[in-house]
Amino acid sequence: MTANDHDSQPMRGLRWLALLLLCAAYIQGPVTKILDFEGAIAEMTHFGLSPAPIFAIGVIVFELAMSALILLGRWRWLAALALAMFTLAATFVALRFWEMPAGQGRMMAMNAFFEHLGLIGGFVIVALDDLSQRKGSAR
Repeated sequence: MTANDHDSQPMRGLRWLALLLLCAAYIQGPVTKILDFEGAIAEMTHFGLSPAPIFAIGVIVFELAMSALILLGRWRWLAALALAMFTLAATFVALRFWEMPAGQGRMMAMNAFFEHLGLIGGFVIVALDDLSQRKGSAR
């Protein structure tokens, strides 16, 4: 694969679609919170985040802004690392499967925990790829 293969229109479109899919939960989540702000506040309260309305607004703005930066290619590496760190923190707050009794709920939380680790890995790859491309274009 040559450097030009990455620049072709179909490859750029596929790459953008892949980034959109990676960011999908970070777009859907805030939209859901906006449409049900009381539910967003209840979620923040459930996880012990206070003041809940401020945390809800912060999460909405953060997730949408970082997703936009990734999709627009502005500071993509930084936004990807920010979402990776956010996801890691949120995963340890929300998916503490090891504290749950055995059963379906624990299994679902464990699966979600490891799916979130996969998202984190994806964001780290996006950051490394973006930094690599920037380094290559600076030559």
